[in-house]
Amino acid sequence: MKESSHYHLKYKICVSGAAETGHCAMDSIDKGKEVGREIVRQGAILTTGATTGFPLWAAMGAKEEGGISIGLSPAETEREHVEHYNLPLDYMDMIIYTGWGFSGRNLMLTRASDAVVVGCGRIGTLNEFTIAFEDGKPVGILTDSGGTTDMIQEIVKVSHREGKIIYDTDPKRLVENLITIIKEEKITKV
Repeated sequence: MKESSHYHLKYKICVSGAAETGHCAMDSIDKGKEVGREIVRQGAILTTGATTGFPLWAAMGAKEEGGISIGLSPAETEREHVEHYNLPLDYMDMIIYTGWGFSGRNLMLTRASDAVVVGCGRIGTLNEFTIAFEDGKPVGILTDSGGTTDMIQEIVKVSHREGKIIYDTDPKRLVENLITIIKEEKITKV
């Protein structure tokens, strides 16, 4: 397939992680921000679940670097997003209100992204990981960030399945390697 001379789409990288971060590693806020900054530095757009915690930290980093941050909300409206789900509006250039609750939002979020970075997480993060894994998306696990990230390698091992998974403690290397995989899978200019 031949690209148009106007083809200039940016890669969309989702950052998945816990909204409640009491169980995260001590340096998770710094690593979350650095993931967001690296996504922007490497020419991509950040997507998140428009939530608090680890994804919000990534959004902060993306905005500090002058990048684009898009959130997908479980809510149907901005009012529901803020009043019912208690989610922030900060650090987002755009929020898409899915109206599908957390499960539907997670599906749309991961499917709308070219790759997923998993940071310190809980059950929702694990859900986003398994959706991305089943869909064959490249997934980067930010190891040593806490929560379910410490379990994913063992879960994959005992499930006897393989996927496009990268494990790294360094946000820069993790994002670089994900972008390499994305580029290999995208349309090439003819």
